[in-house]
Amino acid sequence: MTSRPEILFPLHRSLTTLEGIGPSIEKKMKGLLIDKPVDLLFTLPISFIKRKLVETVFMCPSGQYVIVEVSILKHQPGRTKQSAYKVIVQDKEVSFNLLFFHARKDYLNKILPIGEKRIISGKLELFDGFQQIVHPDYIIQMSEKAQIKSFQAIYPLTAGITQKIMRRSLNSVFQLLPDLEEWIDPSLKESRSWPGWNLALKLVHDPTSHEAFETSFPARERLSYDELYAHQLTLAIARLNNKKAGRPTLGTGDLEASVLTELGFDLTKSQKSSIEDIKQDLAKPFRMNRLLQGDVGSGKTVVAFVSLLVAIEAGGQGVLMAPTEILVQQHVENLRPLGDKVGVVVESLTGRDKGKEREKKLKALRDGNIHILIGTHAVFQSGVNFLDLRLAIIDEQHRFGVRQRLALGEKGQNVDVLVMTATPIPRSLALSQYGEMDLTVLREKPAGRKPVKTVIVSDNRVHEIAAKLKEVISRNIQAYWVCPLIEESELLDYTAAEERFKALRTDLGEGLVGLVHGQMSSEEKDDVMKKFSHGQIKVLVSTTVIEVGVDVPRASIIVIERAEKFGLAQLHQLRGRVGRGSSESSCILLYKAPLSENGEKRLSILRETEDGFKIAEIDLQMRGAGDMIGTAQSGLPRFRIADIYNQEKLLNIAHKYARVLLEKDPTLRSTKEGNASRKLLWLMGQEQAFRLLSVG
Repeated sequence: MTSRPEILFPLHRSLTTLEGIGPSIEKKMKGLLIDKPVDLLFTLPISFIKRKLVETVFMCPSGQYVIVEVSILKHQPGRTKQSAYKVIVQDKEVSFNLLFFHARKDYLNKILPIGEKRIISGKLELFDGFQQIVHPDYIIQMSEKAQIKSFQAIYPLTAGITQKIMRRSLNSVFQLLPDLEEWIDPSLKESRSWPGWNLALKLVHDPTSHEAFETSFPARERLSYDELYAHQLTLAIARLNNKKAGRPTLGTGDLEASVLTELGFDLTKSQKSSIEDIKQDLAKPFRMNRLLQGDVGSGKTVVAFVSLLVAIEAGGQGVLMAPTEILVQQHVENLRPLGDKVGVVVESLTGRDKGKEREKKLKALRDGNIHILIGTHAVFQSGVNFLDLRLAIIDEQHRFGVRQRLALGEKGQNVDVLVMTATPIPRSLALSQYGEMDLTVLREKPAGRKPVKTVIVSDNRVHEIAAKLKEVISRNIQAYWVCPLIEESELLDYTAAEERFKALRTDLGEGLVGLVHGQMSSEEKDDVMKKFSHGQIKVLVSTTVIEVGVDVPRASIIVIERAEKFGLAQLHQLRGRVGRGSSESSCILLYKAPLSENGEKRLSILRETEDGFKIAEIDLQMRGAGDMIGTAQSGLPRFRIADIYNQEKLLNIAHKYARVLLEKDPTLRSTKEGNASRKLLWLMGQEQAFRLLSVG
């Protein structure tokens, strides 16, 4: 692997090589995600102080930062260690106090000697009618007045790190700045009026006006672009690597035509174009690496099945991997009947398969007698071998890591990979998370799907809801009731699934209410889901294990308890469990009063729209990309400078130029811009680009 360029060594050394940073401060800096000098450069100021040079503080408003010349009149130590140490000073017109806590008397006498003059600067406050400055920012000799800046950056801090430490550390890093060749396309740089990299850093760290804090400020925008460009370049390299030589997989179309006839309904335009995208990829002599993104209920499973049939028609096998045994069972129940009608063998493999039954399946797989295998992570295990695996499809890909995806791809020779997600993702996030993949989006829902009526109800009406359920289940209508926790918590007063199950079973009758949660065994969950699927259980009480993929068309009501505690994307996923049949469907969002303004806004959005992509955009706008990480958007990168929601156009430009550069210089060695971009990747910590691994 390529090693880091020597010119960048000083920026990647220990923080203790900087002036004034010892092991203790180095350890505290980690709280700001600062591990090496280069991290300091990319920790930009978050606000500023504007100081006013005055002759007197008389009539100056409280909260104003001032620079003023004073004479030191008197020192007044506090009565106790906890009391403030007071120094009384006089400007041109009035006297006022300087206050110090945990003060060292000898030190203050040294820097503020009685009878002498000093320049001080700090935030003016009014306390009991007297003006004061607590812990002045500056106390300097008259001759050093030029040190104080009238406009100064303020940095994010953590325990034990002060503004003084940050500024001193940054001054030390700026002495190490290398002179790097430009990686930005000259025409782009000129059209955006961007400064060079070194100058851009100096302009944002040493601002002269509030404009320097706006995302459109040329220096700040340029640094945002650098970060986005390095990330997009890494994804583009991974994409290029994924386009390794593969095997063309060409279907006859016979199985596809037969299955489409058996379906009994027409595919949407979106489904047809998605299938065409995938078929074109499969036919190429390169490995497919495509993401199929669709809103809940948009028909991804049909697209996946038809794609698998292409691999079967070409004489190969396919695998569909789902994150839970419930989903595996559901896929098998939906797809096996179709497979049987056209002579395609569909089989499942999960952790529950043991002994002779498992060996029998593995042998059939090796011999090519199983055409499509549907399984959980069990399909990754050693001993699971295919005769000729052509296509691997991963459902709900954000639940599986890169290593697992690679392991599945290694189950055959140059296996084509299609990953699917039902989580609508705004384009900016899709580009940052899945930029190395080709993207297909399903936006339409199949004909006949009726909108889900969404209502917001206070939880003090929970008994009314239960009574209404008793009436509707008598008409053979089924319902979900979703609770946030499994059992009662002393810390969080959410109604637990266990308690709600007991209450509803009492209200509705023994045997009509089922319970599913993550702590149950697979056998228990499958048994309950089967009974719910077959209509024996009328109301299914569950935690969010039913969030993804569960498909019971007769279930047309979903009650979500403590809805204000769920994220927008998760609420949308849960609502997607109903509205899958031809009957009218309802989603009841139960909340605990009082609702916060933000909580009310989120629930209202759910009531107003079923468009998952619109909901995702609003969710991103309300919470920001950083807060979405760890929920549905688990694979998102964190950016230090760039704001992918407000700088989506910049992200698109970075995406375009990264691909253009790699087409021109695939090794980043044959052009001046390519070599400079190599250094940028090292600078931004994107070393994985040189390992040519898929990212996401």
